[in-house]
Amino acid sequence: MMRFLSGLPLARRLSLALGVTQTLAWATTYYIPAVMAGAAAESLGWSRTALLGGFSWSLIVAALCAPPIGRFIDRAGGRPILAAGAIVTCAGLLLLAASNGLAWWYVAWTVLGVGMAMGLYDTSFATIGRLLGQGARPAILGVTLMAGFAGTIGWPVGTWLVQQYGWRVALCLFAALQVAVILPIILAFVPPAGPAPPPAPPRRADAGGPTPALAFALLAVFFTSRAAISSLVSVHLLVLLGGIGLTTAQAVFTAAMIGPAQVGARVLDWKLARNLSPVTSARIGAALLPLGVLGVLAGGPALGFTLAYGMSNGIMTINKGTLPMHLFGPHGYATRLGRLALPALIAQAVTPTVLAPLIDTVPAMWIFAAMGGVALLALACLVPMRR
Repeated sequence: MMRFLSGLPLARRLSLALGVTQTLAWATTYYIPAVMAGAAAESLGWSRTALLGGFSWSLIVAALCAPPIGRFIDRAGGRPILAAGAIVTCAGLLLLAASNGLAWWYVAWTVLGVGMAMGLYDTSFATIGRLLGQGARPAILGVTLMAGFAGTIGWPVGTWLVQQYGWRVALCLFAALQVAVILPIILAFVPPAGPAPPPAPPRRADAGGPTPALAFALLAVFFTSRAAISSLVSVHLLVLLGGIGLTTAQAVFTAAMIGPAQVGARVLDWKLARNLSPVTSARIGAALLPLGVLGVLAGGPALGFTLAYGMSNGIMTINKGTLPMHLFGPHGYATRLGRLALPALIAQAVTPTVLAPLIDTVPAMWIFAAMGGVALLALACLVPMRR
């Protein structure tokens, strides 16, 4: 594998190498609460709410770390950040495995928050953008296509490890992957960055388009709105589906279709990339979600919603990397990604907790209607963007 990757052009090499590392990184960090929270809560005698609060806290930590990490990548490239991120994540997972008190648990998630800020999508996209400039889109598409299977791998493998060996051993094995697999791949196949690109002349507003400052603000609202919806769905979807009449088995099957829909949408976006600008792709992806919500409100099958949501979310993940490059160019790209990640990660962290009381008391249809309204707000943010 090493010899094969070394002989590839840089864009394809980055796509495959970071696709592998991102799949493993997401599977061993972001997806672990779902597979080990129950076992850890039973072992430690704490509530699931207290345990999952550590994960929410880690997202806030990651949000606060994102802007300075972006500035560093613009200056020096992403290779050292990605490599250090694997080491920090390893340390965080080992601390989590050794936790016996709630304070220690939150310290571990603090370290993991820093590691996730250094090692997940935003840093990988920024690294690719720093190395490839305007040619970054195909590599970003490739990374998201591979990493779309992180949950498909992480959930069953993590569940099996927890059942066979316990949650502490599972976390130690995940920690070992960071330094035994992810770190060597980064060091071998992600090259150091050259000098930073020269500052581009200030871009004037396109005729009929927003100023750069307004375009950035609209993009921030778009990503933050969609992050809030994504976290709501990831935590509360099964309850919402039950609230519109689905049995537990039906809800689980319907929710499971999100993953294939995400990957399918990314494949389609990859096939059409030459003919669609990132803005057009984003508009199509953003429009799918309110259409899916409308189907539920009209009494249609819930499967239509989960397929529309999955496709929309799959395209949005690509947009996180491609839209800022398309709209503002390569200079300062990583810094912009960090600034965009700050409000989005905070929204992702707090939305499920803030809305939890409403989920239990408000009719599910009202929650779907509110979700559709936020999705329309996100879509409206893209309307003024230049193609």
